[in-house]
This record gives sequence, C-alpha cells and structure tokens, in this order.
Amino acid sequence: MRRIHLALATALVLAALGAGAEPDEALLGKAQGYPVGNATTWGNNPYRVGSWSALDRVPGVHVARVAPASHARPLPAMAAPPAVHYRHREHSYSLDDYLEHQRATGLLILKDGQIVAERYRYGREPGARFLSFSMAKSVTSLLVGIAQAKGLIASLDDPAEKYAPALAGTPYGATHLRHLLTMTSGLQFSERYDGNDDVTRLAVAFMQSPRGAMEVLQTITQRNAPPGEHFAYASGETEVLGYVLRGATGQGLAALTQAWLWQPMGAEHEAFWRTGGDGQEGAFAFFNASLRDWGRLGVLLADNGRVGEHQVVPRDYLMDATDEYRQSHALRPGRSIPYYGYGYQFWLLPFKERTFLMRGVHGQHLFVQPASGLVMVVTSAWEHPGGGGDDNARAETDALWRGVLASLGGRID
Repeated sequence: MRRIHLALATALVLAALGAGAEPDEALLGKAQGYPVGNATTWGNNPYRVGSWSALDRVPGVHVARVAPASHARPLPAMAAPPAVHYRHREHSYSLDDYLEHQRATGLLILKDGQIVAERYRYGREPGARFLSFSMAKSVTSLLVGIAQAKGLIASLDDPAEKYAPALAGTPYGATHLRHLLTMTSGLQFSERYDGNDDVTRLAVAFMQSPRGAMEVLQTITQRNAPPGEHFAYASGETEVLGYVLRGATGQGLAALTQAWLWQPMGAEHEAFWRTGGDGQEGAFAFFNASLRDWGRLGVLLADNGRVGEHQVVPRDYLMDATDEYRQSHALRPGRSIPYYGYGYQFWLLPFKERTFLMRGVHGQHLFVQPASGLVMVVTSAWEHPGGGGDDNARAETDALWRGVLASLGGRID
C-alpha cells in the first residue's frame, strides 16, 4: 500500500511539473493554439512556432510561391531502423531525449534516402513549411552554381555590379561573386543580433522600405581587409547574390528554385520565399519549406547534386562549396572561427570525411555526410538567435548529429 501511495505521489508531482510537456510550450503559445501574429509580432513569443511554420499566413507578409514537383520523390521508411543514441556532457541520450531537452519543431533523419526517424512537435504537421533563416543562404548558393553552369553567370570572378547595376559604383558592386559566396569581401557589416547592427538594418529595410534591402546594401562602404583574405559572416553578402541572380537570369529566386531545384529533386510540397518591399526575395533568410522537402534537398546534396542520371547542381561547384580541402587557409575549420569552416554559403565540419551543413539562427540545421548517405534536418524555435543561452542547444544538436553518424554507419573522426 505504501508503494502505491508513493507512486501516486510521484505521479502527482510530475503532473504538477508538467511532465510530458514540450519545452517552453506555454511561452511558445500552446494555450493560444500557436498563433501566427502579424507583420510586426511574427518573430516574437508566443508567435514563433506558428509563424515560423506558416509565414505565408501572417497578415501583411508577402511571399513568392514555389510549386511542388509534378512527381514527388519517394522517401520510404527504413525497415527496422536502428535506434539513435548520442553522448552529451558525459551522459548518453536517445533521440526522444533530445526532443524533450530542446525546442525542436521538426526532426528528420535519412539514410540513403530512407526515413530513419521523423518527428513533429508543438502541433506541427508534415505540410508545415518551416522558415529556414540562414539555411536560405545555402539555397541561394546552389542557384548561383546552376546559373553559372547555364552560362547566365560568366565567372565567379565577375564583380557583382555586372549583374546588379543598382550596385554600380559601390563597394559591394565592385566585389567579386566568389568573395561574396565565401563572405570574404572585407567589407564592414556588423551581425551581432543585438537590434543595433547592420543585419537588423538590412532586415528592417527588406521588410519595410519600398527600396527593399538595396537601401542598406548601397550604404556599406568601409572595407577593413582586402577581398579574399578574411572571413566575416555577413548576411548582406548573400542578399547581393540574390540581386545578382535576378539580374543575370531575369527571374526571381522563387521561379529559379522551382525550375532548378524543386522540380528536378521531386519536391512534395509547395515552398515559398518571403519578398521585400521592392518585390525581391529575401536571399539571406527567408526561404520556407516542409521538413521532408528540406530532407530531399539534403539527399540531393548527399548524392553530390545528382538525381538519377541528371546532374541538378554542378558537381565541381558543389565540391568547391562544401569540401574543406578546397578552401583557402582562412576558410578551413577552426581558422577564422572556432570549430567550423566555411565554403560557398555552407558551414564545414572538421571531419576527415566531407561533412557540411546549412545553418540558421534560432536552431535551423541541415547536416549532410555524402559518403555515408546520412542527412539530418532540425527545425527549431530557440529563444536566442546566436550566442547567449542557446550555447547548450547548439552543443547538444552537434552531439546528436555525431550520434546519428555513430549509430548509422557514418564517420566522426
């Protein structure tokens, strides 16, 4: 009888503490049904979960839509997938433990194009289109590579102003595309996420000014280092590439994404780019797609840009974008920044086996290790955009990826 009373008491305590609740679900808007907010509040709590998985439903937000493929590429479930375990801070955890620890809205693990695990949290469903933040930069890079292969961009050593005449006579206009891709322009662009930096000015202009992001890009004038010598993360560089793509092709990013990526890779769901005040898509942060289609993009990258016999993304460009051994000294892992390296808008991991990721603030990740056929997508609603209280979240997400590699036959040395 005493054991029964103890068990009941334990159950009551756990219930009082919210056992089984998703992390910070009250703060993130569960009681309100995870609302989307409006054009002013969409990025704040309690609107993050709702708006970051349905930005096209936010009043006052405009988007350019990307149609799904005529035939979706199958993502079959793996028969009897192995359990995923990882170690973090000297403890061993399961995949479900990660979901109980972190504010993940979606998680997808693929091995050779088969689903090992697929999870949705905070009431999200497979049709949700998740905001990528800076994972969008990598999508923009892929479009640049395809445009070059098609002859629409003659050379990555061309200055941006050749294709974006509005930047003629400005430092960004004089910067070569290769240096924009690697964020080595040498231009001073502050990205601290404190509300008083250049990336804030860029985002506000993009959303509110009739001239869009160009209003800020034309004001970036101080060059602190010669181009190509020093890595400095700057969202402005990617937005310049967005204007370059429009000038080079005569089409917006949505049309290019649909024709060059979504159709050939077999996307299942409609995607969309948020557009700014001048109608330009937000190349630096505003592409939205379903979890499975992020996964299909990862499979395309794991297959070195091929779908069957069709080379969708030029292989040599993709290797330049994602192989640490093709980077200059300044871009190798652990050189300009701790741990990571950088390619053409992709982050590079310090493994012997080529391993890279697309990463966005607030916990968006797409990890790829081509040789093992492993892909992991995580979408999240972390509290902080970078630094601060999410250091543990980043470390645990990296530990989870290492656990996926260890559990499913990848390499982590």
